[in-house]
Amino acid sequence: MHNILRIDSSSRTEGSHSRELGDYFEKAWLNQHPEDRIVRRDVVAEPIEHIADQTIAGFYTPTDQFTNELQAATTLSDRLIAELQSVDFLLLTVPMYNFSIPSALKAWIDQIVRIGRTFSYDGASFTGLVTVKRAYVICTYGVGGYTNGGPFSAFNFLEPYLKLLLNFLGIQDVRFFTVEATTSDNATVTVNTKQAKREIDTMIAEA
Repeated sequence: MHNILRIDSSSRTEGSHSRELGDYFEKAWLNQHPEDRIVRRDVVAEPIEHIADQTIAGFYTPTDQFTNELQAATTLSDRLIAELQSVDFLLLTVPMYNFSIPSALKAWIDQIVRIGRTFSYDGASFTGLVTVKRAYVICTYGVGGYTNGGPFSAFNFLEPYLKLLLNFLGIQDVRFFTVEATTSDNATVTVNTKQAKREIDTMIAEA
């Protein structure tokens, strides 16, 4: 049995293309692996607190020197990191907002990127400490041209950032599924979504 942590970050709870594809992925995965378990975290429905001064201080303070304030400031980070480290696979559903990720997801990232816990630094190089085997990332774009060398590829800070971040944390196997032009006509959206679903089906069949 494997555990998958699914994180949804679209501000839309209805009509969200990224959430819809996440649902499709989840259903297809469980059809293929019915014994597996999905752990769901919706960072919009249950917002993650932004890191504060005390949080950062706690990240860089040895635990044997913790005050009650530092302990409280890092409790959420501890919990989120434990949740991440307890699963085998990660599923992110991410719409592009202003050329990058939603702020709700960034708040989660800032809580789990933590020296000594999810990465280490020896003075010369970084090493990822996250034990997740593979990440699946569903990305949706309002218009076309952001991927595959399209005319807006230079504006795409969504996929490159997430790939770099996940690799940095130690997750080297990252698979992306994308749907572009979600604000286009229904026919275009349907075609693009079906293509992404076919890619998901193929990947899951081989997993």
